[in-house]
Amino acid sequence: MNGQKLPEGGVLYDEMEDDEDDVVETGEISPGLTASIDWNEGWKNETGLKGADLIGEFVKHLPNKPGVYRMFNEGGDVLYVGKARSLKKRVTNYAQGRVHSNRIARMVRETANMEFVTTRTEVEALLLEANLIKRLRPRFNVLLRDDKSFPYILITGDHRAPAIFKHRGARSRKGDYFGPFASASAVGRTINSLQRAFLIRTCTDSVFETRTRPCLLYQIKRCSGPCTHEVSDAGYGELVQEAKDFLSGKSQNVKEAIATAMAAASEDLDFERAAVYRDRLAALSHVQSHQGINPASVEEADVFAIHHEGGTSCIQVFFFRTGQNWGNRAYFPKADPSLSSAEVLSAFLAQFYDDKAIPRQILLSETVEELDLLTAAFGEKAGYKVQILVPQRGDKKDVVDHVLANAREAHGRKLAETSSQARLLQGFAETFKLTTVPRRIEVYDNSHMMGTNAVGGMIVAGPEGFVKNQYRKFNIKSTDITPGDDFGMMREVMTRRFSRLIKEEGIPDRAAPAADDPADAAFPAWPDVILIDGGQGQMTAVRAILDELGIRDSVTAIGVAKGVDRDAGRERFFADGRSDFSMPPRDPVLYFIQRLRDEAHRFAIGSHRARRKKEMVKNPLDEISGIGPTRKRALLQHFGTAKAVSRAAVADLMAVEGISEAVARLVYDHFHDGAAR
Repeated sequence: MNGQKLPEGGVLYDEMEDDEDDVVETGEISPGLTASIDWNEGWKNETGLKGADLIGEFVKHLPNKPGVYRMFNEGGDVLYVGKARSLKKRVTNYAQGRVHSNRIARMVRETANMEFVTTRTEVEALLLEANLIKRLRPRFNVLLRDDKSFPYILITGDHRAPAIFKHRGARSRKGDYFGPFASASAVGRTINSLQRAFLIRTCTDSVFETRTRPCLLYQIKRCSGPCTHEVSDAGYGELVQEAKDFLSGKSQNVKEAIATAMAAASEDLDFERAAVYRDRLAALSHVQSHQGINPASVEEADVFAIHHEGGTSCIQVFFFRTGQNWGNRAYFPKADPSLSSAEVLSAFLAQFYDDKAIPRQILLSETVEELDLLTAAFGEKAGYKVQILVPQRGDKKDVVDHVLANAREAHGRKLAETSSQARLLQGFAETFKLTTVPRRIEVYDNSHMMGTNAVGGMIVAGPEGFVKNQYRKFNIKSTDITPGDDFGMMREVMTRRFSRLIKEEGIPDRAAPAADDPADAAFPAWPDVILIDGGQGQMTAVRAILDELGIRDSVTAIGVAKGVDRDAGRERFFADGRSDFSMPPRDPVLYFIQRLRDEAHRFAIGSHRARRKKEMVKNPLDEISGIGPTRKRALLQHFGTAKAVSRAAVADLMAVEGISEAVARLVYDHFHDGAAR
């Protein structure tokens, strides 16, 4: 059995190979919680049975203990992950045909194997179930989609002059973290306003250490200049403490203190200092004006509201911390249409907090199943008491109603977008005479500047619009390609993309029957259609690659060439088996293809610019093996620039602290090819 590490010490176990023996291991589900892992306890499927008959055989060997079960199809794909207070009683329901919908009945029929794990408590089973669902993404479970980590504001605590940064990920650096915020843009706006209000630096420590005079931010009154001691360490510490107090919910006290200082400066006729305080007050007001509703009774809480209609759901989440509203985000979980809104919300909550900090209070728009179990699980995971409430009156009820209204509006917009996308994909299939409506369209484009920093970009679109977590960029690596050779770059991109896809996924069988319900199927790894930004020459190169890889019949390739005078609306299309053609200028499918092409162009150019920027700021010292950040900083502080380092003799290099003779010779040889010293 293979173990896989998860965030915060969690461990999950992969499916056992058929020739493995039963193994009992102890895996940590979350901090402080462990479970005795014993997959397929006591019995394995070697009978060839399937469906309810197979499940009935498993029931004979199951204990009356809490735990988690997994159901697999014949291909080894996980169909469903569930938890139970008693494994024997829960699985018996499947064996006896006690199912709630045709979809679950289909799941039972497809079950060709099962695996089980017993846990000490039902709370542990709930946490492990959520962990497994997020990792395995079973087809028949409620799935949390678009589960990105949330950004925080970090005020560092490991430097004499703390800085303020946007932070995402593990909290490994010492300092104070404030959030979560719903989006990176919300964090950026808040940091910009806090800069004006508290004059805290945002530069990196390496830049801070090399400053000899204040930077532009000091000149425009966005920083107090601690790098060159324009403000004393004690004075800067007071500014930092005020910022922490403001982010900790003491905003009124901070504003009153600044207002008092402004009045005192005015009385002393120090109008310049009074103007500084005035600007700081305006910046603080700007922060609070962007926080929307901000009820006094909600100090620290996440507010969830679900709108369920037409078999789909939207869950809106608002984040309140230290009495301030830090934004909201809408989620559209994938779930069986037969499930109630309460069932969807319950499953969503367990997955949502699998790898996120849990607030002390959670407000819901409706009561969910197993509310007491969720409360106990969250409290045990967080290490403090967590309340889950469904407010019936007062400020909290008003907040929940506001969140529910947002959920309803977001759901309506999503339905409209999905319906429009479905019509466009149907029209796309008709225009290009495809046998089926495409579920995955990949669009490719290249970007470079006179052949330098060449990058290929791939964007992906599907039934729900652009699928940004599937985007890929390809740094052109071949040295045989003539700079600016678009055909050569496209050949490299297509070869790398599909060679890897064949290795990882195999060549798809287009003759295989489609899923009964397309919504059941996972988003495909193989594209149905690839769009190439180019004409006949580009298509010739692409088709040659597809022929070499033996996938010409597995993917439909279409070229999109810019029209006469490169005008939008006059594009020419190149597809197999037909002459090139144009579409009517106002055809909705034409606008759809233009949006796809423009998105690919935007992504390719953005990737090229990022690569070019990285090359522009690249330091020659970064290329020397053995020169890390500390030695690099020491060399630059001693010599001033990398160019000066390249001219230094070995003896001069050895004069730098931390640079031994061996390292000095290494640096010297890098710049002088081992010439005389």
